[in-house]
Amino acid sequence: MGNPYSLVFGKEPAQLVSRVANIEEVTTAFGADSPTQQAFLVTGVRGSGKTVLMTEICKKLRNDDRWIVVELNPERDMLEALASKLSSENRLALIFKSAKIDLSFFGFGLSVSDAAPITDIEVALAKMLESLKKHGKRVLVAIDEVASTASVRQFASAFQILVRQDLPIFLLMTGLFASVRKLQDEKTLSFLYRAPRIQVGPLNIGAIADNFRENFRISDERALEMARLTKGYSFAFQVLGYFTWERGAMDAAALADFKQYLDDYAYEKIWSELSENDRKLAYGIARSKDGKVAHVRQVIGWETNQFNPYRDRLAKQGLVDVSARGYIRFTLPLFERYTVEHYDA
Repeated sequence: MGNPYSLVFGKEPAQLVSRVANIEEVTTAFGADSPTQQAFLVTGVRGSGKTVLMTEICKKLRNDDRWIVVELNPERDMLEALASKLSSENRLALIFKSAKIDLSFFGFGLSVSDAAPITDIEVALAKMLESLKKHGKRVLVAIDEVASTASVRQFASAFQILVRQDLPIFLLMTGLFASVRKLQDEKTLSFLYRAPRIQVGPLNIGAIADNFRENFRISDERALEMARLTKGYSFAFQVLGYFTWERGAMDAAALADFKQYLDDYAYEKIWSELSENDRKLAYGIARSKDGKVAHVRQVIGWETNQFNPYRDRLAKQGLVDVSARGYIRFTLPLFERYTVEHYDA
């Protein structure tokens, strides 16, 4: 048997701790007879499992005959890409042809001899969705790692219009908090500001421990020790599992590989995206004795009014946990060590 753990970002791994509650939240909302939500935004720190969660949701809906799931590349013209992907499926092409929807103008087939070609892509999509609605179909559009680009803004604006027309289109987007927030702040996309946002948190420690115990045939205590070392960080779960499998045990060599891989393939990028004051606060957290806010502020010499905005920024990015009143702690394993090593005072 090959190594069941994966070091590839975004790919659904063979060993998976599912986020059942998040999956049910989205699929139940989208699957309601009269949906009150047609868009969800998934945010979280790099490596937290945003893409894997999206993949699980897409997989579940694909198993339902009512759903057509389309994944789009945010770097392309997404309106034409959506129309192209829908019309390329034979079963859907027959529906569109019977509705006399001629898409030949756009260069991806579906010519109807006794119908005039549609020349506006938003009109085409509206007609396509209307015909799918009559057949009891719903369309989920999934977009990974969005940013506030012209292509994404154009698609989101069109989506908003299609929803107002009571058409069966649904949207699931993932992205870093800063990217999603910038998109939500666009004046013409106010509906996104009201869309539910799921911040991907840590995986269940008990479920990780169960996974390690079964795969490595180790004691409950050892499995729990390994699970706690990951802090529930999705990427850390895969990395620790991978190198433990390769080494045959969680020994010093496996731990050294674990630390270096987190540094090189996750923390270096996360650190590079932090502002100077974000890093200063991170250093204060790393140097504090117990994570008490008062002590963190003492380390970096900040007053409350200077501290609070940056605490909130790091919390929204998913880097820190502030759920315990008066405390602030990193959500990422061994990030204290990385911060101390890389902070340049």
